[in-house]
Amino acid sequence: MSDTTAPGILPSQSIDELIAKGAILSDKPFDKDQVQPASLDLRLGARAWRVRASFLPGRGRKVTERIADVAMHELDLTKGAVLERGCVYIAELQEHLKLPPGVSARANPKSSTGRVDVFVRLLSDAGPAFDDVAEGYHGPIYIEIAPQTFSVLVRQGTRLNQLRLKRGQPSRLRIESVGVDLTDGIAGFRARRHAPVVDLDREDGHDPSDYWEPLIPRDGQLLLDPGEFYILASKEAVEIPVMEAAEMTPIDPSVGEFRVHYAGFFDPGFGTDEAHGKGSRGVLEVRSHETPFILEDGQTVARLVYEPLTARPARLYGDLGSHYQRQGLKLSKHFRAWGN
Repeated sequence: MSDTTAPGILPSQSIDELIAKGAILSDKPFDKDQVQPASLDLRLGARAWRVRASFLPGRGRKVTERIADVAMHELDLTKGAVLERGCVYIAELQEHLKLPPGVSARANPKSSTGRVDVFVRLLSDAGPAFDDVAEGYHGPIYIEIAPQTFSVLVRQGTRLNQLRLKRGQPSRLRIESVGVDLTDGIAGFRARRHAPVVDLDREDGHDPSDYWEPLIPRDGQLLLDPGEFYILASKEAVEIPVMEAAEMTPIDPSVGEFRVHYAGFFDPGFGTDEAHGKGSRGVLEVRSHETPFILEDGQTVARLVYEPLTARPARLYGDLGSHYQRQGLKLSKHFRAWGN
């Protein structure tokens, strides 16, 4: 590979090299826009299963063995299928891994997946944890899908999560706090219950008023109701330098009984002037837990953890026409702009 042997997140050209060398394989040819600046989009395969419960395969066991224990019925994704809210599914992914020694991976939901409150996690054979793929792993990968608020329509090829590959154990460069913006005007959206199905391959094709209720804070405060799902925006602009990548981590309970941001990866160039994104905000997917909670303008709700890349990426965030560069408060790409 062309970059150094220092620990770090692999950039786009290193992912391209892994694909060329057969370390990342696919049932179908890779899409031209599948490789991001520091991550790889993953695509649903042909089959999914409605399962009775979430699970981990455990050491020495394959995911397919556990599916046989808990499967209720099989879905054909080549024809499209609706995944019902409140249910759990396991789906094949088109991609397979033959990671070389020293290279491991971590998965996270794509931004658009988190913004419609679809909880997804990666599984690998014998994997003791969700989302983390062991160094040198050879085998298939799967995705657990659990729609929380909206039922969703998916198909073979739908992209719900992404894979970040890394060499060694990258050091944490710094950790930054992220506050919430609750200034005047529409400061967020709350998901409506019993909304129509969201087609996850249909961009700008849904009327947001059918799915979301706008929120106007009072005196810089917003009351979070338990079990409800909210879209808010960060107080600060977020900027990811071109030689770094970041992950937004859920806040610990010491600052509030809520969870923020299912989709955690921020690629190099997000929010930078160099990539024409200066001033971009982080969008926060927020769910309150057991008790009502009052958020205040500027309150810390999440943290960004920065890690180094092994080399400057050949492409930056926004080069592929991302929906979320230069964003402020913004719903997922599936919805038309509010008021249009």
